[in-house]
Amino acid sequence: MSEHTQNQENYWKANVRLIFGCLIVWALVSYGFGILLRPMLAGIEIGGTDLGFWFAQQGSIISFIILVFFYAWRMNALDKEYGLEE
Repeated sequence: MSEHTQNQENYWKANVRLIFGCLIVWALVSYGFGILLRPMLAGIEIGGTDLGFWFAQQGSIISFIILVFFYAWRMNALDKEYGLEE
């Protein structure tokens, strides 16, 4: 296998690993904290409501926005690492 092909394969593996990690965080915050763990978080108040409701409403949106910016930042770093920057 040529060095160029190996470089492309390593880049793709790093990209998929990053996407998978972001999806795990997103699912944990959106589904885990907002739906599955909501009864356990009901006793903790934040902003006048329980923490489970907060995660289901604002927390999942805020975490999604943070993940978008994190993904863009990390992909720029990966592009530079593999010599694919613009």
